[in-house]
Amino acid sequence: MKLRHTHPAKTILRVAPALLVLCATCAALQQPLQAAPNPNKGKNKNKSQSQAQPQAQYKPITIATAGIELILGPGEDGIFSQLYYGPANREKPAPPQRKQRRDSSLRENEVYPQYGNGFIATPALRVTHADGNTSTDLAYASHTVTKPADDITLTRIELSDKAYPGLRVALCYRAYRDENIIEQWSEITNNETAPVTLYNYASAALIASAQSYYLTQLQGDYRTEAGLTEEKLVPGIKILDSKIGVRAHQFRNPSFILSLDGPAREETGDVIGGALEWAGSFQFAFEVDNAGRLRALCGINPFAAEYRLDAGETLVTPALLHTYSTEGKGGMSRNFHRWARAHGGIRDASKPRPVLLNNWEATHFDFDENKIISLFDGAKEIGADLFLLDDGWFGNNHPRDNDKAGLGDWEPNAKKLPNGLTHLADAAKSRGIGFGIWLEPEMVNPASDLFEKHPDWVITQPNRAPLLRRNQLILDNNRPEAQAFERGIFDRTLAPNPGITYVKWDCNRFVTQPGSSYLPADKQTRLLVDYQFHLYDLMRYFAQKYPNVMAMLCSGGSGRVDYGSLRYFHSFWASDNTDPRQRVFIQWGFSQFFPSESVSAHVTDMGQRPLKFALDVALSGAFGVDRDVARWTPAERAQVAAAVKLYHDRIRPVTAGGALYRLNSPYEMPRATLEYVAPDRARAIVFIYNLDKSDSVFPAIKPLGLDAAKTYRVREINLPASATTRLAPYGATGATLMRDGFAAPVSGPLESAIIEITVE
Repeated sequence: MKLRHTHPAKTILRVAPALLVLCATCAALQQPLQAAPNPNKGKNKNKSQSQAQPQAQYKPITIATAGIELILGPGEDGIFSQLYYGPANREKPAPPQRKQRRDSSLRENEVYPQYGNGFIATPALRVTHADGNTSTDLAYASHTVTKPADDITLTRIELSDKAYPGLRVALCYRAYRDENIIEQWSEITNNETAPVTLYNYASAALIASAQSYYLTQLQGDYRTEAGLTEEKLVPGIKILDSKIGVRAHQFRNPSFILSLDGPAREETGDVIGGALEWAGSFQFAFEVDNAGRLRALCGINPFAAEYRLDAGETLVTPALLHTYSTEGKGGMSRNFHRWARAHGGIRDASKPRPVLLNNWEATHFDFDENKIISLFDGAKEIGADLFLLDDGWFGNNHPRDNDKAGLGDWEPNAKKLPNGLTHLADAAKSRGIGFGIWLEPEMVNPASDLFEKHPDWVITQPNRAPLLRRNQLILDNNRPEAQAFERGIFDRTLAPNPGITYVKWDCNRFVTQPGSSYLPADKQTRLLVDYQFHLYDLMRYFAQKYPNVMAMLCSGGSGRVDYGSLRYFHSFWASDNTDPRQRVFIQWGFSQFFPSESVSAHVTDMGQRPLKFALDVALSGAFGVDRDVARWTPAERAQVAAAVKLYHDRIRPVTAGGALYRLNSPYEMPRATLEYVAPDRARAIVFIYNLDKSDSVFPAIKPLGLDAAKTYRVREINLPASATTRLAPYGATGATLMRDGFAAPVSGPLESAIIEITVE
């Protein structure tokens, strides 16, 4: 059997509605059911599945974490339904006393509904068989339950079609006990004798039942990323999607927050959070039926993506991570953050993120070897860990002096860098800092040696003039030669230059002409789906072959921010908008799903904001600087150096791994406050931002997550040398602080403060 995509060992599945759903077939759940034969038995087994014992009993299957339960079960006719999803300690209602009928519309609770044989709403699966039959009718065959680790349970449910036994679907659920996360995906296998065509192939089809539903999405555009927008869902279908294939998250992140029975609140109320592990075009379809029931269909966008599945092939869909929180958006976020840190959602989660000095804002394309080396001294002066050389270092016949040429020709520009990359890395090392480099391996400029030799390697439509964006085209990685070339970029750049310890991986355009000169006519619509599978293969190749090279995921900002990609990266570039006032909103949005150490946040001149404000905003993420340090005054350089030291010594140890509490939202008032609490609750860091002048007094800051019985010391940190605090240091118990709070030491526009709370 040929697997089109090998499912990662750590997959992300995020869909958490406050689900309380009853199956129409529960009355007969204790009756025995004959297990269907499994044609995949003995094939494609991983270590955890090799010890699995098939379960063929006709009874509910509970997928549980420490705090939530998803209960599934087959009816008397084999239709597999969702019985319940919600808090583990909540009473489950009695099942309805009615039987499910295949010839009716009473299949509302089907776990993975299919088109063409009774189900009348939007299906999770739509297949056309080789004989032209457009119907599918899956029934329960068997299931296995294994434990890959003490705190992880993997449940695999096999479904089959009696009339077309060669079509098999496995519904897979990985439950993370301590993080209250469920990771869910489907595996569709064609063991028929001829190809089948998949028109819909969702990863998950979760069901919720509540009085009302409020949906929050992370939407925006270039430089306005991750804006939070909430709306009430009404009967019908609401679709959140992307159709642009590559850099597919430019307008919308593949995540959502679903609040039950009212608008989402920060620390109270039932919410479901979902995040898809997929860098390509995605679709979330929220369908509310006339009975008030909601189904969330989540996965690859089926638009223009019909997938011809050859005989012997298995399509493994991207996983959806989902959680159910009874502590509002805050509890949902903390679940995601814990999961990402504990289970590989971000690469090397415990490894400290270095403080970067990037040359882009200082030089753009205009630099030479001497200029770059001179910037190393500024990096050392402020205490940065690493210098990152950005775009513009490569290309000779087509020098990269602007964005119109050079992409694809990954050799150092001899005019700019006559001594090559090793010389730069050695010069950085001699100053006690690391050296990193910018790459965009998926792209090519028409003005390049690569394109002149291989014009057929790009994604474009036949009989059409190529459409350029940012003067570049996308390499078609479905072509084996292009795959080998992209792997070679890393081998030719990193292997001869072991002093390169960091890579910024960029991606600066999306697809406008989805055509491949490599794929046959009947597989053209697989182009962008398989592109993502090959892209993950490339990311995996890089991370495994160069495990000591850290990496930032950049796509002109946040065009590619998903847990399928982030397992291979240490952080992501949230936006090219580095104005700290706007970054408060952008970083606030991404904090819903991604931990602080994954969000690269740099100090620049954009917006001409006060330096302290810019520092305080950047210090709440993976801190860095994009600036020619020499352009700062001696006092400013000293201020930045003090902030770097503070980040190393006292801020990063709390924010990287700490529990996040968003105390005051910038969406509710022109102020923002967020707090990070160390796992042992001995320390907390509070970031306070006043975004605009206001006549009202900043409300008291009431921290959360402290130990009520312990006594804490409260003091302001990161003050410039000449400044004095408006908050005199004092001590109080955790209970007092959480009840009464403390006065915010800010008043004017664009003032900010960082407060350290430590156990005395």
